[in-house]
Amino acid sequence: MQARIAYDAYMKTLPYLIFAAALVCFFSACETAVTVTTDYDHAAHFGKYRSYALAPARRGQTMSATSEAALSEAVRAELNSRGLTEAPGQKADLDIVRQVFVQGKVSVQEWTDWGYGYHGGWPYGYGYYGMWHGAPTSYIDVQQYAEGTLILDFVDARTKKLVFRGTGRAVVEGPESNAGKIREAVHKIVAGYPSAAAQ
Repeated sequence: MQARIAYDAYMKTLPYLIFAAALVCFFSACETAVTVTTDYDHAAHFGKYRSYALAPARRGQTMSATSEAALSEAVRAELNSRGLTEAPGQKADLDIVRQVFVQGKVSVQEWTDWGYGYHGGWPYGYGYYGMWHGAPTSYIDVQQYAEGTLILDFVDARTKKLVFRGTGRAVVEGPESNAGKIREAVHKIVAGYPSAAAQ
């Protein structure tokens, strides 16, 4: 009998445990996800690009020393893995131009009637308790955060024409976390760079 009561209590609280776990997973994903999009000039002949130069950052677009180091190291490593070698600016086939932006964002999540799964009340250790008539049955969570955007432009050094662009976005956090997200973004961006064989 006691086992049955315990089982029934567990089954009644299970939806709320799942709901709580879903909230944790949702917000964790928001904080760690790096989204990337890429596009390129389909008329460009990427087989002719064999060297690159890292163009200096535009005025006012500086990052922390940790982020700057992570970006340059990641770009060099990823491009080298694709067979591109670094060259002096005047002799490179491609200029790699980076743009960075940080924008304030607001996330609003509304959960309607959450907690009212059984008997029209909220569960607790002694059963359920109800609400007065007209009491709010929705939960709204508002979070403010900063979203960072990294754009890598691959520019034909001779024609000064953009041939490939990759954009990465993620929530801005601490220096070490940001550095990891930068590396991930660069890896995903360069993975979308067209190979000569694919043309």
